[in-house]
Parts: sequence; C-alpha cells; structure tokens
Amino acid sequence: SGQALDALEEVAQEVLPDDMGYSWNAMSYQEKDSSGSAGVVFGFSLLFVFLILAAQYESWSLPFSILLGTPFAVFGAFLLMWVFRFFSETYVLNIFAQISLVMLIAMAAKNAILIVEFAKISFDEGMSLYDAAMKAAKDRFRPILMTVFSFILGVLPLVIASGAGSLARNVMGVALLGGIGIATLIGVFMYPMFFVLVGKLAKYEEKRDAATA
Repeated sequence: SGQALDALEEVAQEVLPDDMGYSWNAMSYQEKDSSGSAGVVFGFSLLFVFLILAAQYESWSLPFSILLGTPFAVFGAFLLMWVFRFFSETYVLNIFAQISLVMLIAMAAKNAILIVEFAKISFDEGMSLYDAAMKAAKDRFRPILMTVFSFILGVLPLVIASGAGSLARNVMGVALLGGIGIATLIGVFMYPMFFVLVGKLAKYEEKRDAATA
C-alpha cells in the first residue's frame, strides 16, 4: 500500500549511505506514479460526464443541476473513510479509493437524472420550475431509493470482505457506501433545488414563454 511505500522511503533515507539510492518498479512504481493523479482523473471524469449530458439535453446549463450533487458523494466517501480510519490505517486515498470516486460520479449523476429528467418533462408541458421540481422529486423518490438500496446490497460484500486482497475491496466498498449514502440523503432534497436554481439563472421560464408567445 501507499503507507508501506512511504515507510520504506523513510527507512531508506535514514539507513542508506549518501552514495546509494533506490527506485521502484512493477506495481510499486505504478502506485507511486499514480498517487498524485486523483485530481486530474476526477476532473476529466466530471468533464466527460458534463459533455455527455450537454449533448443529451442540448443545453449547457441543465447539466449543472445534475453535477452540483457530485460534491455530496465525494464528501460522503471521505467522511466514511475517515471514520473507518479509527479502526484501520488502510483507509486512505489510494488507487482503489480513486476508482470509487469515479464510480460515484456516475451514481450521483444517475440519481440526479431521475429527478431532473422528469422535472424537465413537466416543465416543458407548462408547469412552473418549482412545481415541476416538486412533482419530479415526489414521483422519483421511490425509484431512487430502490436503486440505492440495491447498490448498497451489492457493495456490502466489498465492505465485509476478508482474506487475500480484502484491503483493496474494503477501501472501495467503504468509499462507495459512504458516497452513495450521503449523496442520497442530501441529494433527494437538493437536486430539485438545483434544478430550480439553474432554471432561474438560465431564465428557462422566460425563454419558454417567449417561444410560445
């Protein structure tokens, strides 16, 4: 793990003579090389999701109402990993946690799409932004919970895994569990608000009224 590599580096600096050095190879080299790339990977993931949503909805503003919920998932992942660090020092931002963060972008966006998509349909049919958002939140609340509960049941084996390679699965499971849990608890209330906020800033109602006038 990253902690083991850091410990080896500290020992090497203390023990090895000045005219000797060390280098990493194989999996150790790959882990050291990717240790600082979390922000880049996360940023590109958000960018790709944004572009896909912009193409799907033919709008540059509507995807923001979906992606604004992503920080909740990231916060939840870090929060539960921080809690689990009281029991084990292995819960750090390693390559497995980074993979989980990328997966959480998709899961958080999926839940937001369930609300935003139906809110947009109701809005296009003539409802106000607020009424459309509230209707979508009520209608899609149960499907979102069903999706999340099935996801949690699928993640639990990772959280409680044991044996060879279990630490990697534990980190992924805990990050996914915390991220989707917090994103759901907060997101079901915030996604409708984001839809209304983005709609107000982008003047959706004024544009719709002007188009139908």
